Amino acid sequence: MAKFWQSKTLEQMSTQEWELLCDGCAKCCLVKLEDHDSGEIYHTNVTCELLDTESCQCIDYAGRHSIVDDCIKLDIDNIHSLGWLPSSCSYRLIAAGQPLPEWHHLVTGSKDTLHSYGASLQGRVISELHVHNDDIEDHIIQWVD
Repeated sequence: MAKFWQSKTLEQMSTQEWELLCDGCAKCCLVKLEDHDSGEIYHTNVTCELLDTESCQCIDYAGRHSIVDDCIKLDIDNIHSLGWLPSSCSYRLIAAGQPLPEWHHLVTGSKDTLHSYGASLQGRVISELHVHNDDIEDHIIQWVD
């Protein structure tokens, strides 16, 4: 029997299925800078203040939008237009008709697998709570998916 992510489109998924699809990499929680002239997006190794950098989980997922003004809720209306999402993003993969990565918790049954595969931000980032706003440009890096 096909699993829900193999038999449904993103549009057909329930809210619970949508949430389960998230791989937990936390790459969408990175602070990104935009060049106002070119529109180019630059990634940093700085994360949202609400991200627990060890578990790669939001410490206030339900209230994140009221705490962080620019927190973007991934949904069916914007998932196709957010070019800064990594190519490994489960939502992007399913939208493109591709399988989930072998480290995904829905495939392995463990949410820790993505960390052991190096697919998450665990151990590679710093919270914006520890970086002065004037210094964020010093944290621009090129992430490899």
